[in-house]
Amino acid sequence: MAEPQPRPVLITGAGRRIGLALAHHFLNQQQPVIVSYRQHYPSIDTLREAGAVCLQADFSSDDGILTFAEAVKAQTSGLRAIIHNASDWMAEKPGVPLSTVISRMMQIHVHAPYLLNHALESLLRGFGHAASDIIHITDYVVERGSDKHIAYAASKAALDNMTRSFARKLAPEVKVNAIAPSLIMFNEHDDAEYRKQALDKSLMKIAPGEKEIIDLIDYLFTSCYVTGRCFAVDGGRPLR
Repeated sequence: MAEPQPRPVLITGAGRRIGLALAHHFLNQQQPVIVSYRQHYPSIDTLREAGAVCLQADFSSDDGILTFAEAVKAQTSGLRAIIHNASDWMAEKPGVPLSTVISRMMQIHVHAPYLLNHALESLLRGFGHAASDIIHITDYVVERGSDKHIAYAASKAALDNMTRSFARKLAPEVKVNAIAPSLIMFNEHDDAEYRKQALDKSLMKIAPGEKEIIDLIDYLFTSCYVTGRCFAVDGGRPLR
């Protein structure tokens, strides 16, 4: 009898940075991957060539989120995990209505994972005890707050809270956890002065790279007991 094919890992927002690194990590392990992307980058072509299913998605509306869910269902009858990595960043600033800021942040960080977790629940269930995972990528500001990005911080806090609610709803078949990173990696255009200031904000004073997140997710996938928890990956920044 042929071995059953591994269930895909779904990663939202995988066109760049941590989401992209996660996609390549799983592909290198011969783990099927489905990714969403909002904007096309050359990295999406590279993922396709490596075997990933890449689906363009518009999470700016509930209809767009549910359309994406249907596209995922058309690709597979089961998912190993959903990693909610898609994110947006918008500050309160003059000229931008506050209602626009809060609506946009809540749409990406709350509506999208909330609707997708419900819509794709059947793809995660039915594979045994602790056999599937949902991981919400939040932010260290959930604990600290932010005076310049209030809506962003509030939306990530809501996502953090949903971690515990979905853990209660989906146990024991599906484990649901959150990861709250601070500085993980720099952008290419970040100058030396900015990098120094950013590094000084943490106790560990490094930008550790995406491997910190990858290693934590590997651990969470192998655990049969950890659920409903948030894992800070912030170099001790809240202690500064």
